[in-house]
Amino acid sequence: MAKRGGFPGGMPGNMNNMLKQAQRMQRQMEEQQKELEEKEFIGTAGGGAVSIVITGKNSVKKVSIDPDACDPEDVETLEELVMLAMNDASAKVAEANEALMGRLGGFGLGGF
Repeated sequence: MAKRGGFPGGMPGNMNNMLKQAQRMQRQMEEQQKELEEKEFIGTAGGGAVSIVITGKNSVKKVSIDPDACDPEDVETLEELVMLAMNDASAKVAEANEALMGRLGGFGLGGF
């Protein structure tokens, strides 16, 4: 006689399938996260006077500044443009990350 609430003969097939699905989702998430980290995002400010290229890991790859944006009498404006371009690029990384998590969250684990 089997114990009440037990699983005679091991784990039921339904549980095995759920575990396999969870492992598959884990691999997909890791692959997509790696792709996101390697992707480049461009933030701009001042109508393109300043642009910054960053990776999905928020690592700065390149900063471009139009020479016309370099007014020695107005360094504050250039500093603000650099900050705005960086924030723009970071926001794009965050949006891509949220989209990735939204896609992965759509898989669901049926109660997990």
